[in-house]
Amino acid sequence: MKDFYKVLGVRQNATLAEIKRAYREKVKLLHPDSSGTQSHSAEFNDVVQAYRVLSDSRQRSIFDESVISNIFRKKNKSGEFNYYNWLSERQDQESRAKLIFYTLMHHKEDEAVAEFKRMQTNHADFSLKKWFTREDFMDYGYILAEELVIRGEYYDAIVLLEDIIKMEYSYEYFYIFFPEVMEFTLNILKKNIDGVISDELALDTYERALELGFGKSADSFFLKKMSEEYSRLGDYETAQICLKESQKLA
Repeated sequence: MKDFYKVLGVRQNATLAEIKRAYREKVKLLHPDSSGTQSHSAEFNDVVQAYRVLSDSRQRSIFDESVISNIFRKKNKSGEFNYYNWLSERQDQESRAKLIFYTLMHHKEDEAVAEFKRMQTNHADFSLKKWFTREDFMDYGYILAEELVIRGEYYDAIVLLEDIIKMEYSYEYFYIFFPEVMEFTLNILKKNIDGVISDELALDTYERALELGFGKSADSFFLKKMSEEYSRLGDYETAQICLKESQKLA
């Protein structure tokens, strides 16, 4: 199998944005309609195949595992360098963050989720986004959030998705999959918080949601749920305030 990274002319840890940019540039040069010749047809097909594999996170992971893993290997006295073992033995936050995404993309989802929760619990300042590019954090962070939801870890999923959404708002343009992230997050907020997690965590979740720009209708929903949570906790005065604010937005 060809080295698809070399075909596109990108580094092995290239971001999705870099892969897309390289693909567009190659296609412009090699497409028969642009070049006016059929002599590059085989090379053009290789570029298309490379993009199809490397732009899909799952296919790229399989490709890395089966073909490109030797790029990360080094010889030492005990034999071949094992990147997974090397990350596992290190305790600094950067290595643990990379271990989370590495295991996530190498079919060790349970391990990735467990390590993420362990780091969240034991290190108040732990943040995945600190160690990755915007594109990688959004892509892999979203996949990790999906795995958290599958396991019923809704609060942790919302905290992670909050980081993704706020990062996107810090840029002048939105990432292509941003609407999907917003829809996924809103669905969790509407279906998997009230009556599922504790009242205290639910309140915190809805308060976070008010800062994420879902719009008046969604904010009205969050405030109404906050009113219900405060009522259950016995804080009827705050419950009324939230209810009135909800009604203003309805």
